Amino acid sequence: MLPSKLHRFQKTQNNSGGCDFAARPSLSALDQDVVWSPSCDSAVLLLTRRPDFLPPASALSAEAFAIARDAPEGAYASFSEHDIRVLFLSGTLPDDQLAALVPFDSDIFDRIDALTRMARISLGRSPPRDTRMTREQRRRFRLKLRAADGHMNGASYREIAIAIYGAARIDTEPWKTSPLRDAVIAFVEGGLSLIHGGYLQLLRHRRRS
Repeated sequence: MLPSKLHRFQKTQNNSGGCDFAARPSLSALDQDVVWSPSCDSAVLLLTRRPDFLPPASALSAEAFAIARDAPEGAYASFSEHDIRVLFLSGTLPDDQLAALVPFDSDIFDRIDALTRMARISLGRSPPRDTRMTREQRRRFRLKLRAADGHMNGASYREIAIAIYGAARIDTEPWKTSPLRDAVIAFVEGGLSLIHGGYLQLLRHRRRS
């Protein structure tokens, strides 16, 4: 059983204004567990205690949850090896009989998708893939970040193109009129946009209004 008193994460403050961060800004994301709030990540499931007026149901194994961080709104955790993110609302423990709270807002379908994945896992079934990013979008995401990283480290557009496409392909046509040059410039601009806050859009489905 997980302890009822969860460890409280000591927030770090920056040097210009004393703002609190949900992660340590001095550490790489590779060296810490970055936790997104439900207001940023629409796939974070809100879990609470099952209403008493409902008949009892089989409780999920508390061992399936890995507590990541305690917060004023509750305790953030991940569910199973599929790393589905959940938030136990205040007063809720992993070994309680649980219910999911799904707010009626513009992210309702994202939350239902995440709940469906968790439900299938809890029933021993194969979960559907998280569709917030397609394979092609993931590929282009990596290229944008590679291009932006090269640009910020002083590489020219042509050098970035060679790193992505290879020198042989770049040398097949004049560089200044090459469509690959335009593609690389777009990758750099897209990568810089992601770095400056655009990455938050990756946490939500793209849906038609």
